[in-house]
Amino acid sequence: MVTLTQGLRPTAHYIVSEANGYRSREQIVIASGSGKLDAGAVLGKITASGKYKPYTAAATDGSQNAAAILYEGCDATSADVRRTVTARDSEIHADVLVWAAGVTDPQKTTALTALAALGIAAR
Repeated sequence: MVTLTQGLRPTAHYIVSEANGYRSREQIVIASGSGKLDAGAVLGKITASGKYKPYTAAATDGSQNAAAILYEGCDATSADVRRTVTARDSEIHADVLVWAAGVTDPQKTTALTALAALGIAAR
């Protein structure tokens, strides 16, 4: 018998609305070493590899710029993982997003501004 366990946050719990079809979503690769991530995690894109990892304001590899929100949780502790993200044209609940440890309120505001430029409106 197999037991499935859901993380703390259900898939896409942060979405208020999105564009028709799959226009708001994109398939991406979460970089190995990113750890276990819940749906709603704010992600940055690593410039050199094009892979994503949790948004980190102090980073210098590109992930200091918020670029997407993880649609479904994953475990990228020891291997790259392909997942769906919200990448554009959507409204989201800002208060339920998942932030990496140490991200301050001003940094969250900066990240939400970057997401807004992609058409992801925080409510």
